[in-house]
Amino acid sequence: MKKLLGLIAIMALGVTTTFAQTPATATAPAKKVVKKEVKTVAAPVKKDAKAATTTVKTTTTTAASTLKKDGTPDMRLKANKAKAVTKPAAPVKKDGTPDMRYKENKAAAKKNK
Repeated sequence: MKKLLGLIAIMALGVTTTFAQTPATATAPAKKVVKKEVKTVAAPVKKDAKAATTTVKTTTTTAASTLKKDGTPDMRLKANKAKAVTKPAAPVKKDGTPDMRYKENKAAAKKNK
């Protein structure tokens, strides 16, 4: 019986706290939106429109365009792929030293002695 009363008391407490947590329905004052008017002035139209136009040349392979926003090279470009570091000639360990379990590293170590 004590367990049943305790369970009912816990459920009643849970129900009352859920209703007590409802947000207040106070209305906040509406924000005013200020719109600015922009006046545009039309330029006079020239008779020789073709003579007045100029072409602008853009360069696509600049140093700034080959980098991503975080500063790393953009590997979608062929020039950056060519500059990328290729695999080392022989396998190395995580610390960068040659892994002596491989034949290539053992031969290179003998040549250096």
